[in-house]
Amino acid sequence: MSHLKKKRGRSANLDETESSAKESKSAKLMEQETPSAGKDGSARRGRIPAKPSSTTKRCGTQPSLESFSHWLLKSEPESRLENGMDVKFSIEDLKAQPNQTACWDGVRNYQARNFMRAMKIGQEAFFYHSNCKEPGIAGIVKVDVQFVRQLKRCIPLAELKVHFWDHQATGGPLKNMALFTRQRLSVQPLTKEQYQFVLSVEDEKPSSV
Repeated sequence: MSHLKKKRGRSANLDETESSAKESKSAKLMEQETPSAGKDGSARRGRIPAKPSSTTKRCGTQPSLESFSHWLLKSEPESRLENGMDVKFSIEDLKAQPNQTACWDGVRNYQARNFMRAMKIGQEAFFYHSNCKEPGIAGIVKVDVQFVRQLKRCIPLAELKVHFWDHQATGGPLKNMALFTRQRLSVQPLTKEQYQFVLSVEDEKPSSV
């Protein structure tokens, strides 16, 4: 979704820039077939085109993009120069923007861009601090990207990982959370159940990890 661009840099973080050459080759093939955002700047429900291969298999149990209503956006809260530009953009930086709203750009991974095209204005997303001393979920934003609130506490990655491991064994909502299964993506989908579970963790006493 082309109108989702972040001021003062880009949202693509170090995780995403380390994507493999094989992924980038397939990205070029898929991007040629991906629809752009509408002229009115609203999100378009972009479908994910199949790779041009007769051997491509689709899993019927895999959820469609339309089934996702919540998201996770990664950004770097600490200064780091890339091509002479400081890519730092924390939730505090977002809060300081006019109308507490900023654009979101620089997402180069084709899958992350497809997720952005599937977003709808007003849907909520977690603002995730990445590539820092203590990565974790710092707050909540709305698409197109507007500050909603900071969490009562930053929920660190290490704490979420404990829940992820537990849910893999018990079948809880975080068992397939993209933060761990597709960790290199700077834009990730969340199910309603995953989003609500993480919010429930906010009021809990931080677990020892």
